[in-house]
Amino acid sequence: MSHTFHIPVLGLGFSVDTPLKLARYGISSTVSIVDDELVERMRKHHSAKLNLPYTPIYKNETDCRARRITAYLNLLNDEVTRQFEELKQLPFNQNSDLDRYFDLLPPQSNLKQGYDLMQEYPYENRRHIFENILRNNMKKGAIDVNIMSKVDKLNFDTDGQYTGDENTDALASLRGFAQSNLESSLILSAGMNPRLYSYLERFKDFYPDEKGHLRKKIILKVSDFRSALIQAKFLAKKGLWVSEFRVESGLNCGGHAFATEGLLLGPILEEFKQKRQAMLTELSTMYNAALADKGITLATSPQQRISVQGGIGTSLEDNFLMKHYQLDGTGWGSPFLLVPEATNVDDETLHQLADSHEDDYYVSAASPLGILFNNFKGSTMEKQRIERIKKGRPGSPCVKKYLCTNTEFTEQPICTASREYQHLKIKQLDTLALPVAEYQEQLETITEKVCLCEGLCASAYIKNNMLKPRESNAVAVCPGPNLAYFSGVYTLDEMVGHIYGKINVLQNIERPNLFIKELNLYIEHLRKDMNIQVREWSDKKEKLILKFKDQVQAGINYYKQLLPQINNQTQDYLNKMYQDLIISETHLKALTQAMV
Repeated sequence: MSHTFHIPVLGLGFSVDTPLKLARYGISSTVSIVDDELVERMRKHHSAKLNLPYTPIYKNETDCRARRITAYLNLLNDEVTRQFEELKQLPFNQNSDLDRYFDLLPPQSNLKQGYDLMQEYPYENRRHIFENILRNNMKKGAIDVNIMSKVDKLNFDTDGQYTGDENTDALASLRGFAQSNLESSLILSAGMNPRLYSYLERFKDFYPDEKGHLRKKIILKVSDFRSALIQAKFLAKKGLWVSEFRVESGLNCGGHAFATEGLLLGPILEEFKQKRQAMLTELSTMYNAALADKGITLATSPQQRISVQGGIGTSLEDNFLMKHYQLDGTGWGSPFLLVPEATNVDDETLHQLADSHEDDYYVSAASPLGILFNNFKGSTMEKQRIERIKKGRPGSPCVKKYLCTNTEFTEQPICTASREYQHLKIKQLDTLALPVAEYQEQLETITEKVCLCEGLCASAYIKNNMLKPRESNAVAVCPGPNLAYFSGVYTLDEMVGHIYGKINVLQNIERPNLFIKELNLYIEHLRKDMNIQVREWSDKKEKLILKFKDQVQAGINYYKQLLPQINNQTQDYLNKMYQDLIISETHLKALTQAMV
């Protein structure tokens, strides 16, 4: 890989065409393929911009979801390949995109060092040898795709008949990627879906060729070692290899937040570090045996990357994580929302994010999936939600129906953010004759849900002038809390330079260490959970809370031992980190003492 960082998936629309903007520079990014309506509209948009033929794939056509995804991914791949080959033919030393490719590379890269050496090479008539070597070793960034495993809506035809397991949302998305001409990775997140994981067996690109090469790889986004191993073993027994584990902070991340049972990022990474080789050996044995049963013999041993993402904010943090935990890469997501060259953020949202503060970011129950969701107070989606409540019309029209999971009132699932569901649920609430405070609390719980299907696409439509008449322009945005410390709008060169320590865009910004930030997010999560559970306290709930508290405390103890090993920070920085740990530990003890 050219770069040591990748850009994770950013909502639905924010990074849907990021590869077209960055892949030619060797930067890998991730496209969400949840929304086939979005990718079809983006295919039409980019086909027109690139003067390419476009034949629409209509909603009523056979296998339209998979075919739309395949067509869009093929467009991305073909165009990125064209851009990259064109870039490689540009002249050196003329401030061209070719020079920019090398300028963006990390300083420790062999390719970057070769480029710098070429500038000093004294023999002009032989410099073409250098140039050819550099061009031949350039790599374009990967166009990876993301599927949230459990966003797997069942689909029915116009007569109400179930269309079959292979046509559920997640499986059709997988089929769309598998049938594309991409040679990249499928990133599976949000836990294990056995039906989806088993369906991977159907597609030959996930199996190695005679040289052991995988045209399509599997990456698991995970929040702890145990779940990573369970999922990887399930796949290995089917002859499917996990090429990378992307360890993501449970709470210090963007999008949906999957809080662990108090396990913190540092101890999780330590476990991966200590058990990495044993895991590789165990999985390889299972994998080879499964491949043998399918008549496939591996020529070489499979490789496995481990990377981390969520809350990384400085090059020093990035460097420490890479070196101390022997990682292969890092993910930088939310900061790229402030890079217009990289992502689809409309002007209003862009300037709100650029001017934001810590208290603008919070974990909410806004997602219809019933999973914690990182939210932003200034979003136009949040304003729209409040306005609809004031008008006595809470909820959203449900058009896309990707997150329909509730059957409390209906035979077929509906979305808890929909106007239909919230109307029915409030009617039910009105019959309970609850005290005013309790009624209001439950009402807020019902109406907190928002339409992510529309909200997470709106910014892409606005920025690209694609909004249809009467289509909502309310934007939902879900950055991680780390974005609060980035103030301003950045160029791609500035953000990449910041990641690699060439410049510091956070100069004079007071920002906690990423481990401390996540620790405090977990303590706050515990406080909120205790306030909820106290109404229906039980021995079982007490055990869960104590386990959570003990895991957090173990994390604090781990960080105290880790401090002397953080050798790329100043002593003042380490002293402050220790003081922050003690303060956090005091808050944790005060919380749990209240239980006694």
